[in-house]
Amino acid sequence: METSGKTTKLAVNGGISFGSKLNARQLVVLAKYIKDDSEIELTTFQQLYIEVEESDLEVAKEEFEKVGLSIYPVGAYVKSLRTCGFCKGAEEEGMPVAIELNRRIAGREVPWPLRPAYTGCPNACGEPLVNDIGVIKKNEFYDLYVGGKATGENARTAIKLREGLSSEDLYVTVEKLLEIYKENGKKREAFWKFINRYGLENIENLLV
Repeated sequence: METSGKTTKLAVNGGISFGSKLNARQLVVLAKYIKDDSEIELTTFQQLYIEVEESDLEVAKEEFEKVGLSIYPVGAYVKSLRTCGFCKGAEEEGMPVAIELNRRIAGREVPWPLRPAYTGCPNACGEPLVNDIGVIKKNEFYDLYVGGKATGENARTAIKLREGLSSEDLYVTVEKLLEIYKENGKKREAFWKFINRYGLENIENLLV
């Protein structure tokens, strides 16, 4: 491959599935674009950060997509949905809903990187209660949490914003919530800080 010296950082994962997994074909393709002295960063939100030569970027994206790797922008965007192991099966745990929610929100531009999480039952293995936006499936419905923070002295669990949502209501509510954050959040303002400053009541009013 030709090398231009300039690289672009991509966030990739194996798609929204049973936890965070990669198969052999995906690893082989990734290895083609990793230099001997390069490192891959594994993030806490189930993505790999990889540096790709700008001259190889479009070809690399095509190869990644062919083997089922999902590609996301790096920076102040909504991250791909963090998921749990889905121990009871795709349909029962709401895998199609998780995939559709990720399709709708991942990669959206926001004031500061936003981490959404989803879990298919109240065990909450996907850690929805300590992420910016969390979804817990209960029977055939979904509870929505906001403002969780996993680290630091001011770490906190998320606040329940909605409960008993249908899948369609979940999509609409989360998308509207992201619009409110993008339009009213300050640059580099984390989501939990935005909730503190702007006020949950004001957010509720705009959602209605």
